[in-house]
Amino acid sequence: MELTLHGRRVAVTGAAGGIGSAIVDRLLAEGADVIGLDMRGLERLPASVTTFEVDLSSAESIGSVVSEIYRDDERPVDLVTSAGIVEDDVAAEDMPIEQFDRVYGVNIRGVFLTNQAFGRELLNRGGGAIVNIASMSGNAIVNFPQKQSAYNSSKAAVSALTRSLAVEWGPRGVRVNTLSPGYVDTPLNHLKQHMHDTWRADTVIGRFATTEEVAGAVRFLLSDEAAYFVGAELLMDGGSSLR
Repeated sequence: MELTLHGRRVAVTGAAGGIGSAIVDRLLAEGADVIGLDMRGLERLPASVTTFEVDLSSAESIGSVVSEIYRDDERPVDLVTSAGIVEDDVAAEDMPIEQFDRVYGVNIRGVFLTNQAFGRELLNRGGGAIVNIASMSGNAIVNFPQKQSAYNSSKAAVSALTRSLAVEWGPRGVRVNTLSPGYVDTPLNHLKQHMHDTWRADTVIGRFATTEEVAGAVRFLLSDEAAYFVGAELLMDGGSSLR
């Protein structure tokens, strides 16, 4: 297998999560030097991954990590923003603002701050690639019957942010794209077994995506094969949006 990312450095937020850890594994297999960022669980990642605990809602925390990453190695660092949270199933009229803010703090504030910090360094080094993980729930569909107004709107904001950054940074060599998965077989979704039959029925092909499939799409968007993808949203939803 050709190592399409050999020698590239890539930082992955949410690296210890179900999707994040699969992305880490795929990037390692492609020859990348991987930097895992998360709040907890980093000890579960392969020993070859450089890890940092980071608070994605804090510009200071992110800035400190980025400075440390570049302290002894000036090679550019691409970025994958895999971190994300979803609120409990709460009707919009009953949602506490603290819960709404918590979702936005990770899902859009964290994405902006990491794009800003890593993007600034890529711009200073001649370019690179950023992949933001959004969701089919941000644009293609609205989750139903679950009530997830904060999650859905935060993921729509990720897509809009990606397009804005692509316009600003694309001419200077930084490609920013979005990957929007549908239902993925993750430990988080295992907690909602009562919804699985409904979710599978909502897909054309009748199954969830695997985390490995998501990781493969991330690999593509990072690679030179996707050099003409700028501000794109790659939807991989098993046909859910066609229903």
